[in-house]
Amino acid sequence: MRFYMREGDKQDGQILMKEIFRMMHDHYRLLGVTAFRGIAGFGSRGTVHADDILRLNIHLPLVLEFFDEPAAIDSIIPQLEQIVAGNHIIRWEAQCG
Repeated sequence: MRFYMREGDKQDGQILMKEIFRMMHDHYRLLGVTAFRGIAGFGSRGTVHADDILRLNIHLPLVLEFFDEPAAIDSIIPQLEQIVAGNHIIRWEAQCG
């Protein structure tokens, strides 16, 4: 499963990525989670956000990708949909070798 957000997204004054990461690790104990920080991106509004060494940019894209058994993923989706836009969440079945 994968979902998209921005680096500076907050909920109740807390950095959202850190809160979601903590939730996946401490509460749901998912098998694996990786956070990717993009160097550039744009969303539905078309505003381009790019890394610039001369200024701090907190609007860079973040992608959190995680995996587990389908039942574990099913249990976390309702919680994620409350804090991340539903159209920013992607899910697919993986084939293990």
